[in-house]
Amino acid sequence: MTSNRWQAVLKTAAFLKPYKLSLSFSLAALFLTAGITLSLGQGIRLMVDRGFATQSPDLLTRYVLVFLLLVVLLAIGTFTRYYWVTWLGERVIADIRRKVFAHLIELHPGFFEANRSLEIQSRLTADMTLLQSVVGSSISVALRNLIMLAGGIVWLFITNVKLTVIVMLSIPLVIVPILLFGRRVRVLSRQSQDRVAAVGAYVGEMLGQIKTVQAYNHQAMDKMHFDQYVEDAFHIARQRTLQRAWLIAVVIVLVFGAIGMMLWVGGMDVIEGKISGGELAAFVFYSIIIGSAVGSISEVLGELQRAAGAAERTMELLEEPSQISSPVDPRQLPAVTGNIVFQRVCFAYPSRPEIQVINDFSLAVRPGETLALVGLSGAGKSTLFDLLLRFYDVRSGCISLEGVNIRDLDLSDLRRSFALVSQNPVLFHGSIEQNLRYACPDASDAEIEMAAKAAFIHDFIVSLPQGYQTSLGDTGLGLSGGQKQRLAITRAILADAPVLLLDEATSALDSQSEHWVQQAITRLSTGRTTIVIAHRLSTILTSDRIALIHHGRLEALGTHVELMESSELYARLAIAQFQIPG
Repeated sequence: MTSNRWQAVLKTAAFLKPYKLSLSFSLAALFLTAGITLSLGQGIRLMVDRGFATQSPDLLTRYVLVFLLLVVLLAIGTFTRYYWVTWLGERVIADIRRKVFAHLIELHPGFFEANRSLEIQSRLTADMTLLQSVVGSSISVALRNLIMLAGGIVWLFITNVKLTVIVMLSIPLVIVPILLFGRRVRVLSRQSQDRVAAVGAYVGEMLGQIKTVQAYNHQAMDKMHFDQYVEDAFHIARQRTLQRAWLIAVVIVLVFGAIGMMLWVGGMDVIEGKISGGELAAFVFYSIIIGSAVGSISEVLGELQRAAGAAERTMELLEEPSQISSPVDPRQLPAVTGNIVFQRVCFAYPSRPEIQVINDFSLAVRPGETLALVGLSGAGKSTLFDLLLRFYDVRSGCISLEGVNIRDLDLSDLRRSFALVSQNPVLFHGSIEQNLRYACPDASDAEIEMAAKAAFIHDFIVSLPQGYQTSLGDTGLGLSGGQKQRLAITRAILADAPVLLLDEATSALDSQSEHWVQQAITRLSTGRTTIVIAHRLSTILTSDRIALIHHGRLEALGTHVELMESSELYARLAIAQFQIPG
């Protein structure tokens, strides 16, 4: 096992620290059950030598009762061990899941640009299930069998040294294949986990876009692609299973072959009177205990190696640094009026570092104004929103809010200053009320209704059978574009932020939906600084100023009338995009 994997295992084990008492109960029960199991061998020896051999009913009864008492204690110990070990597995994995999710949700969006979120999700579920099985079962089995192995060897030496030597000679023969096959299993286990994660990611992607899949009659092709993913996963799993099967088979042959040899030698000694029948019976019992322990350890070893891989991948997620974070000593943010300044900002996305999306961009936004951003697709308009919210950091230059560099502000304070309404609003699985409370969890029912009325969506909501408690499907399936937009605007109203960022919501709506959404936007932007990415003529005509962006640069700035006269590029764009007569 590589050093990185060992470190990952140790870091995973650190999650056990808060539960030392439960761990102590588990270990105590583990040692108790192992000790009792080993004591059963002596109970068998006494029953054979002093019960059966003496033909005394009293002695036989006594030793059978002792044997039954040990069995009862073994049952109690096994119950305790199983409960606490399983509890620990569930508790520790719950803690790891919570910590991983808490870390992932704080990571910068650039991380998810470079890593498929659906694959991360699959790993978080599949790897956690594997770790849960190992922490709550396999580790206990491995420890118990290690104790049984060590204790059994000690009792073998106590019982008969000559027979023990025969058994011990087989141990190196068993260890070699474990090491040989174990290395192969470890590599294949990591590959298998990757393939399973890819299967989960593909399923999530296809089901999440099921309308597009069916609209283009792409089911047959997607089935073929999925079959390939599944077959790849199966192929690796088959190889891993084959290696483990060989390992178990070889161990069984070697271990029980040694036991067979020992039985022959021991049987000859009983015939010659060198040892008693009870000693041979006890020796056979301990030999079987050792053989079973070695077999179980070899079988569990594959699970432990897979779990080590899962632990390594989980720790990789936990240790992934977020490139966007609050400063150690953030500056106090003054009252926000919407005084925003972009000063010689340059930026390129981490996944495309050679392409400069924003290039030497400078612009001052005035408090209380409505500023429209216009430009061809890919000009960098939406990227400015990403930079303003610090989803990414600028490469050079700076962005200031109320005269303070946004990198010097606490992220929560910064983002609390903005209400974002995107062109494709995001709605979550849950009720309408839960979606609206997303921006303001403490909002009262009256405040929610007031915001919904302001967004012209209240009447539609109360017309639904369950009103505000109506459950929405994933991403708001079943709602029209205008209804989604007005719900998003309601959420922005509840956020009550001083600056509104609007990736204009009316570009893909019919005229009636556009009318209601535009009315809601007008109410929302009143008294606020508004920056809007404009796609409609109505927006640019009602804006105080218009910024024309071209290839990441500020090409022109002014009112619609001013830009029509001073900027040839704007005039061409207005004629083409906004249907303005030339």
